[in-house]
Amino acid sequence: MDLGDVTAPVAAVVGVVGTLLSALLTQRAADRSRQRELERAEELRERRSQTQELRSCYVALNTAGRQYLAALTDQLHALGRAGELSAARQRLTGARDQYRDVYAEAQMRLPQRVLAHAGDVSRDLGAVYGMIRRLDDGVPRPGDSPAAVQAGIDALWERLREMRREMRADLGSTRADSGRRARETGGTATGRPDGSA
Repeated sequence: MDLGDVTAPVAAVVGVVGTLLSALLTQRAADRSRQRELERAEELRERRSQTQELRSCYVALNTAGRQYLAALTDQLHALGRAGELSAARQRLTGARDQYRDVYAEAQMRLPQRVLAHAGDVSRDLGAVYGMIRRLDDGVPRPGDSPAAVQAGIDALWERLREMRREMRADLGSTRADSGRRARETGGTATGRPDGSA
């Protein structure tokens, strides 16, 4: 048997096996690539869903805080006006209960730096609520006065703004705002083409 007679069939077999293996390896690589794409798409959907849930939690907390502050303000204005006091008390109780429920849920979802702001707001809301209830009940402590309640409410509006800025920053809204300002001013977010402050 001549070596050339054996080499040709062996080469043909190797060629056929190589072609089949190449197609198989290409198919497996394509399958892995599709699987990675599906996993990435699922991760992206999950991140979007989590972001939407967090955004909803932020909106609920902001809304409940604003309603609680408005109810505190109404209660303050109703002090001394017997005809309005009952309705203001009911609104305040409802707003306080709503805020407590929303805040309890937020405690399970918020990142720590936003939760720190929310905790400060919640604590201060409770302090102002206690002061206004003592005034309403006619048993004020030293330092309790309508002026002190108003000062507390004013400070809380600023705290709510700070908390909202933190929530927006966490969601990436501040980046979107910076880009919008840059487009509106014709330069960067600072309004200068070189971005300097």
